[in-house]
Amino acid sequence: MSRMDSAIRVRSLVKRFEDLVAVDGIDLDVRVGECFGLLGPNGAGKTTTIEILEGLQRPTSGEVELLGLPWKAHASELRARIGIQLQETELYDKLSAQETVRLFRSFYPRRIAVADALAQVDLTDKKDAWVQKLSGGQKQRLAIACALVSDPELFFLDEPTTGLDPTARRSLWEIIRAMRSRGRTVVLTTHYMEEAEKLCDRIAIMRKGKVIALGTPRELIARLGAEEIVEVESEPALPASFFCAIPGMAGVHADGAGFRLSVREMHATLPLLVDALRERSARASRLTTRTATLDDVFVELTGTSMGEEDAIAEQARAAAQAGRGGRRRSRAETEEPA
Repeated sequence: MSRMDSAIRVRSLVKRFEDLVAVDGIDLDVRVGECFGLLGPNGAGKTTTIEILEGLQRPTSGEVELLGLPWKAHASELRARIGIQLQETELYDKLSAQETVRLFRSFYPRRIAVADALAQVDLTDKKDAWVQKLSGGQKQRLAIACALVSDPELFFLDEPTTGLDPTARRSLWEIIRAMRSRGRTVVLTTHYMEEAEKLCDRIAIMRKGKVIALGTPRELIARLGAEEIVEVESEPALPASFFCAIPGMAGVHADGAGFRLSVREMHATLPLLVDALRERSARASRLTTRTATLDDVFVELTGTSMGEEDAIAEQARAAAQAGRGGRRRSRAETEEPA
């Protein structure tokens, strides 16, 4: 990929915190105009990687270029050309929606009209409402409007739909699709596999500071060696070795009280599974079949489902918020990047 086609170029990126290697020599290329997903279990290094790309942390070593420019020599220019929506953006309760966007607009040399930014996130009818009167989904959309007001070429979205109801979540999906249709580049982190599968052109999965998989959603799913899944619980409970011995199995993973089986040919494998259970004088107390998803890829690569990661992430956020008695700062309040 040429530098002109690349919105983000990362080479041999390393970030150490004393004895901890959070990011361990990764390479990444994000193409202009694509929605790129960065996924991984907690502690994988994805948040550190994103914060380095956003200019909020200094790398220990390696090369990072955004829009063909390094942060070190072009910090002011890059701040004006990128937009960032953090996991938590604390806005001022006693400002209206349009006053909030107008405040953020004043920070940038290149900008669009306040009304246009609000229209892009469908908040025109809430322009005079105080922030404290907005719903959770409306506040998320307002945070995105604050980042959109600079008309960014590159947009970072850090778990933008966490905690939102399904309607609000899908509303934000449409905003992301609209940004892509305008030729903007989007980098998305999320704990929702359905979200990543529907929105992202390509996805990188991180584990222990490294990128362990990279490709389109369909390419990653194809890596399973199977496109269909059987979820099964048996009475009496049987070991994983029993299911591994059944012909046609591409993978067997513990899943609660049962197993998640990746199969190559459902029509051939399912009868063999039923026969094998009968021969062991066992029965399936639960048996469901479905098409393979990104969550199955995540389990295969990391040993943890993204649903479990989402629950862990919610608990961690709640504990951190209670412990620090404060808040994560908005982009307007962050320090100068390296």
